[in-house]
Amino acid sequence: MTEELFREDAYLKSCRAEVVSADDDGIQLNRTIFYPLGGGQPGDTGVLVRGSGEELSIVDTRKDRTTGAHLHIAEKGSELPMPGETVEARIDWERRHRLMRMHSCMHLLCALIPAGVTGGSVRDGSARLDFDLPQPPDRQEIEMALNRLITGDHRMSQRWISDDELDARPELVRTMSVQPPRGAGRVRLVEFEGVDLQPCGGTHVASTGEIGPVVVKKIEKKGKKNRRITIEFASNENR
Repeated sequence: MTEELFREDAYLKSCRAEVVSADDDGIQLNRTIFYPLGGGQPGDTGVLVRGSGEELSIVDTRKDRTTGAHLHIAEKGSELPMPGETVEARIDWERRHRLMRMHSCMHLLCALIPAGVTGGSVRDGSARLDFDLPQPPDRQEIEMALNRLITGDHRMSQRWISDDELDARPELVRTMSVQPPRGAGRVRLVEFEGVDLQPCGGTHVASTGEIGPVVVKKIEKKGKKNRRITIEFASNENR
C-alpha cells in the first residue's frame, strides 16, 4: 500500500521513494506526493528523478480500479525504473497549486448554493459544479459572494471521522450522485472555518485568501432541475 503523503500535507513538492513495481500500467512507489485522479480533481503530473539524474516524465496519476494501486503513469516509450530503485518524486507544483486553489473555491461555491451537487470537475484554471436547482441563481450575486469569502481568508483544517460518524451526519455529504468512500474505517473532513465542512479526499489551500479573485464564467441549464456553474480565475496568469 502506497503511503499518500499529500493527505496530510498538500504543500509537499518532492519526496524520496522506493519503486515497488513498474510496468505499462504505471509505476507504484512505497510513498508519494502525487495526487491520483479522483473526486473531480485531475491526477498530478511531474517527474521521477533517478539516481543517475535522469528525469522520467509522469503524465498522469491514477488508482487501479480493481486493486486500488496508486499508479504514476510514465510518458509513453519511457525506460521504466526497476523495483527496489530509489527515486525522487517531484510534482508540477505550479499546476497542482492552481488545482488546489480551484478545488477549494468549489467548496466555497457549495456553501453558497442551498442545493445538492449532481456533478462537477476541477480543471487547470477553471472548474464547474452542477446543482439540483429548478431556477438559476444570479450570476453577479454569486460572483460577489464568492470573492467575499475568498478575501475573508478563512482558514482550512482537516480531521478524520469514522464511517459510523459520517452515517450519523448525512447533511455533511453534499454530492447526490457520488458518496464518500467507506470501508477504510475513517473519512477525512475538510473545513473552511465558518464557511464549509464536508468529506473530501482532494488537496486544498491553507486559507481561502490563497485562491485569488475569480469570475463566474457562465450558468447553464443542463436539465429540468440541473444548473451548471462554471468558475474561472479572474486573471489568466499561471500563479
